[in-house]
Amino acid sequence: MRGSFGVPYGGNTTLAKIVERLNEDMEVMALWRASNITAIDRMGYNDHGPMHVRIVATIALRMLRLLVGEGSRPNVVEDHGMKNEDAEVVVVVASALHDIGHAIHRKAHEDMSLILAPPIIRRLLEGLYPEPGMTLMVVEIMHAMIAHHAEFTPLTLEAGVVRVADALDMEKGRARIPFRAGSVNIHSVSALAIDKVKVSRGEERPVKIEIRMNNSAGIYQIDELLKDKIEKSGIRDKITIVIDAPDQEMKIIEDLKL
Repeated sequence: MRGSFGVPYGGNTTLAKIVERLNEDMEVMALWRASNITAIDRMGYNDHGPMHVRIVATIALRMLRLLVGEGSRPNVVEDHGMKNEDAEVVVVVASALHDIGHAIHRKAHEDMSLILAPPIIRRLLEGLYPEPGMTLMVVEIMHAMIAHHAEFTPLTLEAGVVRVADALDMEKGRARIPFRAGSVNIHSVSALAIDKVKVSRGEERPVKIEIRMNNSAGIYQIDELLKDKIEKSGIRDKITIVIDAPDQEMKIIEDLKL
């Protein structure tokens, strides 16, 4: 079995090697699969498996590069004297592993992800980061993982980026599986109401997030999920959000029996 996890490397050869290892790691593949069994099959939630983490990693990497391009300094650079390329490794690996705790249970999955992650992270980084760099990278990745939890405040640029990117995986494709399986709830319906999320360079601020809705139900994704993630991300003042509401609303639910 080989995974399909991928991000634009942009010349970062260390990142390319780590992504190759991710796609060959049977433990990671099993955890992603088990996470979706818990989230979708057993609880009727949205995708939290390989598609979700790939989208989060791609968005996080895009945001980080936009911020660095406008002069922001990642904390692995500021605090540890590392390179911007190492910050890219932090956000991608944190994105890849932040939800693996779902394999155990959704409740407190953030904490369970931290239990599972350390040996995986060290395996992925083996031979690429000698000590003490290895340990510094492990703790920075784990900080970025736990900071997507609502009760934790990101203390690094990398963690703030992962937190926001996690909330930006809200396009309708994420909800299609549980919705078709009969899980009609605010999570699946509101996700189906989001047509497109685009992250690009902003005019006044480094990052511009454009969200196109087909139904007003999408406001749940924005107000209940994205808003809080951004407000407590530490990068709120670097983001502009533009919402495109529909003139005519698409019908999502045909009928509903309770």
